[in-house]
Amino acid sequence: MLHVFQYQPLRLITQNSLSSTCLKLMLSRHVAFAPIWKSWFSSHSILGKKNIILMGPPGAGKTTTGRIVGQKLDCPVIDIDDDVLETTWNMSVSEKLQDVGYEEFLEEEGKALLKFSASGSVISLSGSNPMHAAGMQHIKKNGIVVYLDVPTTVIMSRLKSKQMERIVGLSPGVSLKDVLQFRKQFYKRWFDIRVLCGGDVAAEVVAEKVLDAVKRYQDSELETFISTRSSRSGRSTEEDSNKFYFSDVVIQGLALDGGLFVPERGLPKFTAEEWQGLIEATYVERAQVILERCIHPADIPASKLAGIIETAYGENFSCSKVAPVRHLAGNQFLLELFHGPTASFKDFALQLMPHLFAYCIPRSCNYLILVATSGDTGSAVLDGFSRLHDPDKQRIALINFFPEDGVSPIQKSQMIGCQNENAWSVGVKSDFDFCQTAIKQIFTNSDFTGFLTVEYGTALAAANSINWARLLPQIVYHASAYLDLVHQGIISFGSPVDMCIPTGNFGNMLAAFYAKMMGIPIRKCICASNENNVLTEFIRTGVYDLRGRKLISSFSPAVDILKSSNLERYLHLIANEDGQLVTQLFNQLENQGHFQLQKDLLGKLQQDLVAGWCSDEDCLAAIHSVYSTTGYILDTHTAVAKVVADRLQDRTCPIIISSTAHYSKFAPAILRALRIAEINQNPLSQLHLLSSYSALPPIHWGLLETLKKTGNGDHQVCAADMSVLMSHIETLIQNHFMKVF
Repeated sequence: MLHVFQYQPLRLITQNSLSSTCLKLMLSRHVAFAPIWKSWFSSHSILGKKNIILMGPPGAGKTTTGRIVGQKLDCPVIDIDDDVLETTWNMSVSEKLQDVGYEEFLEEEGKALLKFSASGSVISLSGSNPMHAAGMQHIKKNGIVVYLDVPTTVIMSRLKSKQMERIVGLSPGVSLKDVLQFRKQFYKRWFDIRVLCGGDVAAEVVAEKVLDAVKRYQDSELETFISTRSSRSGRSTEEDSNKFYFSDVVIQGLALDGGLFVPERGLPKFTAEEWQGLIEATYVERAQVILERCIHPADIPASKLAGIIETAYGENFSCSKVAPVRHLAGNQFLLELFHGPTASFKDFALQLMPHLFAYCIPRSCNYLILVATSGDTGSAVLDGFSRLHDPDKQRIALINFFPEDGVSPIQKSQMIGCQNENAWSVGVKSDFDFCQTAIKQIFTNSDFTGFLTVEYGTALAAANSINWARLLPQIVYHASAYLDLVHQGIISFGSPVDMCIPTGNFGNMLAAFYAKMMGIPIRKCICASNENNVLTEFIRTGVYDLRGRKLISSFSPAVDILKSSNLERYLHLIANEDGQLVTQLFNQLENQGHFQLQKDLLGKLQQDLVAGWCSDEDCLAAIHSVYSTTGYILDTHTAVAKVVADRLQDRTCPIIISSTAHYSKFAPAILRALRIAEINQNPLSQLHLLSSYSALPPIHWGLLETLKKTGNGDHQVCAADMSVLMSHIETLIQNHFMKVF
């Protein structure tokens, strides 16, 4: 909630009192800008008794920015270096550093900070203050810490131009770059808000960004979610009275009206300068910056979010770059999304989402996660939730439903091998569309969900891409891929790229479009389908028609989908959030098996999207051709995208093809594409055969480990019947949660 600032006399207390000159200066500022305060605060009431504490490396502009922020708020401005340290020590900071040395300086600086206190002020810290834990804990108690995040290269350039040689930690054998990199860990530990500051951004602009960020921090009401089936003008009374925040949508998954949650005010937009500031950043750093802007700190504080992201994308990924971009041929680049533990792009969301979920849920209730998968989601979600800490495993369980005969042998082995004490796989004698539809119906069956809550104290939640927390992390790797091309010198920032993505449920495609909305210069999003090409036909004609269509089993099973759930989010967006129209379209699809877009909406859609499809024969031919010419093996889904990209790109800009899975997950199809005559049916033998090719990339380490431990593992199989699925759910709840308690 916003804190209303009350004009009060200056309150500034230190045991070693500040000089009278300093106090007079601040008091004079306090009076001089009273007219500005009155006009500005009529629309910006954000400070109250709290301090705004500016933190960042030397050269970040903390002092200048602090003065401007103080002028705008008409409040005291305190520079720790000038107004506290030098006054306390009766000598300059550089003299003190030279006098006592690095370690003693940090201790003396921390002691001075512990004796300092202020209220309703703007405080500019020294660059080394955050390295003293006790001092920072003290000052943070009554303040909002704002991290001025400036690229290292910019800081180095600024310090060189100022000829600043005395910097804490700088010594023979230790470079300035090393010092700045070392300090980042301390800045990340203490900040509440991050403000990105590019090289050429004026201090006035930075000050405005600080004020906007503080206002956002104190007002979580700005970031609520709505259902795709409600509109701003047509809200129900229940929707008006119940606001949904990030924590709510992570837990609930699906809106009560059957729609999907989307941010009411849309996604945040980054300026070109802000994106450029991330060019040198690591994947983890990019993820932290992007997700901080998408997740309000009232839901997950920045420091906690940083820890979750580091856990998700740390040792679990075999490549240090996490999502590297590799040149394939010509203007085509591969975004490798298979370096996670289960070898598919689903790991990017499902190594992160379980920790977000565990943080957001109340401690007083058990949760059962329901998942439907066409292949890759199953093992990824099982692996992700199995990595939770033991206390969380006791209150969070998961059931993964998959088409028993609709996934590859290795995918099935993975799902069996990834089962855990709190996570199980259930094969369903039907296709993915049935599994996905069944879960949606279970969520909207209030009698059944109410029974589970009353009888077992257990609520249901979803981990499919219908859950916003599944979709959000995917935006990061599309943005990161573009920044990598800039970093590699392939393009300059602002130059367009196309993205070609194999898609069935439209989640990965939607994430790329969201990255475009947030400021990444993506020209066209190219949708690549296999023979289940309902999306391709829809994008070309505006007609979504399932009448008479049956799912075709293909060599790319993860996109063997006819009902694309996340398409609903995209249509809600281009229809100007007309929830009534979205409801009408998807009710018609459910009841009549088809719908048709209005001409104006089709025009909007075709400005954003183009689409094509690929046969199994062409898919295998592409795998063989690419291997023959480059030594690189594509998986079947990436091959579908490669074929479509070849057909639809105009070669006027780079095209990034999403390589969504590792080829070893689909060994029989790959061996067939490579024209191996005899294929052993044992999945482990297939991987060993593929490894003999010494191809790029090598066999996936996680798959080998999982298949080795699968052994004689078993799983449950059930009929395609809603009552049977609900019975399985109840039984598993009894077996898990009742044993725990």
